[in-house]
Amino acid sequence: MMTEEHSDLEARIIKDIHCKEIDLVNRDPKNINEDIVKVDFEDVIAEPEGTYSFDGVWKVSYTTFTVSKYWCYRLLSTLLGVPLALLWGFLFACISFCHIWAVVPCIKSYLIEIQCISHIYSLCIRTFCNPLFIALGQVCGNIKVALRREG
Repeated sequence: MMTEEHSDLEARIIKDIHCKEIDLVNRDPKNINEDIVKVDFEDVIAEPEGTYSFDGVWKVSYTTFTVSKYWCYRLLSTLLGVPLALLWGFLFACISFCHIWAVVPCIKSYLIEIQCISHIYSLCIRTFCNPLFIALGQVCGNIKVALRREG
């Protein structure tokens, strides 16, 4: 009974991961593009005081910039969005695969080996350096510094 409930729960979790609802209103819920690609007309084009173009030119420039950016993005995302999503999905799958099957096991292996080496290193330090430092401490421990006062 318990095993069936566990496998049913696993199946629901796996289904939820692959079929979760997509928010079509907020398409950047983690704000990863907050300051990077948010570019408006005012961020790119600015006329300092005293060098203004005609008002009509400024308005048409603003409209041209805004509309061309909007439709160019839409066209590029229509043409390249799905192929790039496939490419990025493949790339991150490869990175995850390498991390899970190569990087983490190598790090764990290294940590196991370095732990053995650290025990040997610690033993050498305690065997050879500790007596030396104890002897130096006893030799230097009896040194007295006398301050001479001037006049």
